[in-house]
Amino acid sequence: MKIALIADPELPVPPLLYGGIERIIAMLVESYIKLGHEVSLFAHQDSVTSAKLFAYPGQKSRKKSDVLKNGILINTELFKNKYDVIHSFGRLIYLSPQLPFGIPKIMSYQREPTISQVRKVMSIAKKKSMVFTGCSGYISNQILPYAPSYCIFNGVNLDNYKFEESIPFDAPLVFLGRVEPIKGAHIAILVAKATGKKLIIAGNIPSEHQSYFENEIRPHLHDRITYIGPVNDVEKNTFLGQALAFLMPIEWEEPFGIVMAEALACGTPVIGFNRGSVPEVINNGKNGFRCDNVQEMIASVSKIQEISRYDVRKDAESRFSSEIIVQQYLNLYISLINKNIKSE
Repeated sequence: MKIALIADPELPVPPLLYGGIERIIAMLVESYIKLGHEVSLFAHQDSVTSAKLFAYPGQKSRKKSDVLKNGILINTELFKNKYDVIHSFGRLIYLSPQLPFGIPKIMSYQREPTISQVRKVMSIAKKKSMVFTGCSGYISNQILPYAPSYCIFNGVNLDNYKFEESIPFDAPLVFLGRVEPIKGAHIAILVAKATGKKLIIAGNIPSEHQSYFENEIRPHLHDRITYIGPVNDVEKNTFLGQALAFLMPIEWEEPFGIVMAEALACGTPVIGFNRGSVPEVINNGKNGFRCDNVQEMIASVSKIQEISRYDVRKDAESRFSSEIIVQQYLNLYISLINKNIKSE
């Protein structure tokens, strides 16, 4: 197949540090090409890819002039050359010129969908040419009443994550994510203090949340609770693999949280709040524990060695491996192409 993949313009594919969506796109691109498909990627100019790269002239998704310039780049190529499928992880507006035509189009949401936009798109799109995916049932089910919508989880290349079968009970708890209130690093600190466990916090601090770090995180740092900053993919493998458990104390409806799949790939159980996609990822008592409050999270830490790290890794292999995710997307492409052929 000849496949067009569309990213947002802010971060390169793959990202150097933070950037879950761009990491998924990179995984798809390289997997597709290894399978013999031809791929064009619309993305940041610093992207490193085996695909044919169309570098965006604009770098801001919220700047109208940049959206216009990027949209012209994308659609000039799509109208100039024939593609079998268009798959966008970027702005929905980029697909607008393609909506009246029969070429199969997929919009993948890694964030809360804007239903008004979904409904508008479906009123314009040629019948059976447009579908949506969500990175969790939490996302895809919001779209389903208004458009064809499928749940395809985010995944990871398991070759990049070493399975650590045996971890000492004094191994640290870890938190990895943006250091901002909704991600819950401050709650991870409460859990570490209550359980007497070491805690290592990793992740970037958004400039707008520097005061949160200074007020809620830094005062609690010492030899047993540490902050190590952002980590790259190599560092992440060691960081997650040597952990007793990964804490996911989110205070928002997380669409997926690819770091959960990364932790599971290392054999590290996940302890998370029962919000967003967490109930879909954590099989309670099998690959981690779901909690409704801080007290339950504290209690779960003491039960963590009841979980087999071997079973955790096997769960990652069966649900979140790159091979599984890639094949689910390819199956969707083929289904769309066949429906399009029948409708012509």
